[in-house]
Amino acid sequence: MRDSIVTSEILAPYAQALMSLAESHQLTDRFGQDVGLLLELLESSAELRQFLASPLVQAESKKTVLRQVSGDQVHAYVRQFLMILVDRGRIIFLEGICKQYQNLLRKFNQTVLAEVTSAVDLSDAQKDAIRQRVIDITGARQVELANSLDPELIGGVIIKIGSQIIDASLRGQLRRIGMQLSSAT
Repeated sequence: MRDSIVTSEILAPYAQALMSLAESHQLTDRFGQDVGLLLELLESSAELRQFLASPLVQAESKKTVLRQVSGDQVHAYVRQFLMILVDRGRIIFLEGICKQYQNLLRKFNQTVLAEVTSAVDLSDAQKDAIRQRVIDITGARQVELANSLDPELIGGVIIKIGSQIIDASLRGQLRRIGMQLSSAT
């Protein structure tokens, strides 16, 4: 319940404001790249996340660090947006705002996120086949794949599109066979 309140009350309005700014300046994809870079920075540095979340660190120190880590890699509007988040005490929600922006960008571009779990790395041909299958299922213009590995699948893939799950793994097939056998006895 708390997550949905945070999403609707804090993350969504800031992400929507960033999207509105991006749309008005025709920078939606550029901002998407910048947001992706910020997420990579946050995911790769626990120290940065802790620094930004700390109430003991002064706002000016946070701004200085954000300017240093983002440098010229992010658009000036995105950098200014970060400064506003610091001023309003919302920088702690940066990761969530960035993810929410990515969701808005996917909707804007009619792109679907497909989370693909496989036992081994997929070839480019396999990824293309999965993309095409997801396009056929959803009617989206584009598909963004998020790959993860799970050797316990034995083989095959599990594809998650929103709340829909397609289990084409050997582990899933074995589980279904086991359930059929146990219900037959």
